[in-house]
Amino acid sequence: METYSPVASAPNAAASAPTNYRSALSIVTLLFFMWGSLTALNDVLIPHLKAVYQLSYVQAMMVQCCFYGAYFIVSLPAGMLIRKIGYQRGAVAGLLIAATGCALFYPAANSGYALFLFAFFVLASGITVLQVAANPYVAALGEPRNASSRMSLAQAFNSLGTTIAPALGGMLILAGGALSHGAASGGAAAEASTVQGPYLVLAAALLLLAVLFSLARLPHIEAGEPPAAAREGWGALLAHRHLVLGAVVIFLYVGGEVSIGSFLVNYFGEPQVAGLAPADAARYVSYYWGGAMIGRFVGSAAMHYVKPGNALAFNAAAVIALVLLSIFSHGGVAMWAILAVGLFNSIMFPTIFSIALKDLGHLTGPGSGLLCMAIAGGAIVPLLQGAVGDAAGVQWSFLIPAACYTFILYYGLKYAGIYDR
Repeated sequence: METYSPVASAPNAAASAPTNYRSALSIVTLLFFMWGSLTALNDVLIPHLKAVYQLSYVQAMMVQCCFYGAYFIVSLPAGMLIRKIGYQRGAVAGLLIAATGCALFYPAANSGYALFLFAFFVLASGITVLQVAANPYVAALGEPRNASSRMSLAQAFNSLGTTIAPALGGMLILAGGALSHGAASGGAAAEASTVQGPYLVLAAALLLLAVLFSLARLPHIEAGEPPAAAREGWGALLAHRHLVLGAVVIFLYVGGEVSIGSFLVNYFGEPQVAGLAPADAARYVSYYWGGAMIGRFVGSAAMHYVKPGNALAFNAAAVIALVLLSIFSHGGVAMWAILAVGLFNSIMFPTIFSIALKDLGHLTGPGSGLLCMAIAGGAIVPLLQGAVGDAAGVQWSFLIPAACYTFILYYGLKYAGIYDR
């Protein structure tokens, strides 16, 4: 899962500070790992809460609706907050908000599903503020010429978090839980309580990171002016067709990627697919996100020789083929076909981003903000897949992400030659 950076405006400059930023960079890199882990844990909690509270798929997907809806709602206010209190204090604020969200899982286990949804929203709001504040430090903590290398390292740790979290969450939350035995009447609170310990540990870890980040010697980053779009009007952005379509594609891509991950535990539990116990199924979810991590390394090398649009179209076509193969097959073929989607997801987000921002000039910053707001697809597409899952079964529900990737294929083909202009 990509590290999204819904920045309202790019920082203007970083003042000089101590030249050895190794310890500070270690803290920032750990932040990337943490929010990757927190995001991927949703794929474990969704089937757990579905079983505990006996939810429909649409009701269960409200987790992703609240989580990714926070990105859309909070991204612009987060930018305003950063301009007011600064990047370092903003990162600390984001960590504290995220820690509060994790801590809310404790009372939620005794109060019901609604408080869980609120906790997800608070947690995602903190992650949104944190990303707005922390991303610029990756560029500022060292020599400018090595900034891309540091970002790659941070992204790798983010991917490591998304890879490890599902398997670890399966062991701590799903093993022997409600999915295996069913939530008995009156026993929902006891089953829901399995999330309390892990999320209190996460809350404590986030609080510790907040203390470390507040004490770290970091370079000062100027917050900058309001984005150009705010001064010129959104019409300046909407005049760029490849940006507008790119926002639609980001919406569909994030929606498709998140929706597939959200259904995997339940999907692998289907008798005609794998019939796996929930904890075992969660371990395989790590392959989905791990494939994306591996694909980034392969894709990074391949993109030196392949046009971005062609690479995007090829990967989208591969995903469509794999999803359809999974839908119309059973057993190991269905299981491994859907897991392989992660490998081809790998280069999509940065490729779509680069195509959509091509030749935007001074509108690049606000254009990036528009694209990041489009990650609200992670809130909407899972609901649509959930509706199909309730009506026709979870296997047929994967037609929804397949349809999303069809438009991504079109976008890649349409702008295959954009860099030849």
